[in-house]
Formats: sequence, C-alpha cells, structure tokens
Amino acid sequence: MAANSTQPTDVPVSSYLDTVEPAQRQADARALHALLEAVSGEPGRMWGASMVGFGTYDYAYASGRTGSWMRLGYAARKSALTVYLCNGGMERFSTYLARLGKHTTGMGCIYLKKLADADPAVLEELLRAAWEMPSLTLYENAQAQGKVPPKKA
Repeated sequence: MAANSTQPTDVPVSSYLDTVEPAQRQADARALHALLEAVSGEPGRMWGASMVGFGTYDYAYASGRTGSWMRLGYAARKSALTVYLCNGGMERFSTYLARLGKHTTGMGCIYLKKLADADPAVLEELLRAAWEMPSLTLYENAQAQGKVPPKKA
C-alpha cells in the first residue's frame, strides 16, 4: 500500500514561519505555534512543505492500511489559518466551537481568518480537549457521522 504523501520532514519550523505572508498572518502563526507547543508539551515539526504538526498517533484502517499522523497541527494558508484537529469529526468539539468566535470548519479542521477572531481561552480549551481525546480514523469518523454504513460482523 502507498504511504501518506505528507510525511514529517527535518525542515526547521522557523524556516517555514519566516516565509508566511502577510506579516499579520505570520504573527498569528507564531502565536498559534506557541499555544500548540504549550498545549501539547511537544515541539512542532514540519509535515510536508506547509503543515506543522504536534505529536503523532498510529492508525489502522479496515483495509489494512496503517500509518502515523499528527495529533494536532496548523498551516498558515493564504486565505486563513487552518487548525487541524486530527482525531475525529468536528461534532466532538461542538460545545467549544459554539463559543469560539468567528470561524468555519472542515471535516477535521478549523479555519480562522485572523487569530483575533477566536476567543483565546476557548481556543486553548478546545486544543487541550483535542490533544487529550482519543483519535478516530477517518473511516470511524465518517461512520460516526452516518456517512458510511457500519461494518458487518
């Protein structure tokens, strides 16, 4: 089976952060990075060219595919900061998201146009909860959302 195309690298996170534009997005990324280090107790590591991850977890799909992925992460994209909650669907975090402030969500991520749009205390609570929560595979997550039928026994 093919490995994930996005893998951890040895590129220093500081080199990535130095390239983030505009200046406010770079400042937001640096602040988010510091928060994620404090929450996880682990240093950030580049995953591919533009994602920073904290910690890892191992997964296994019913198909037999296995791998490792970051537990939490972020990317400073052109349109928004993307915060990756890599342990399951967003419904697991609905109580935090309702209080977070201005944001949008994807299957396992939060998009923030500006870090100031989020309530900092709620963001920290959310990240701590995500760090401590057991991870779901993408299949388990889709199953929990009713998007795929349960496996037959």
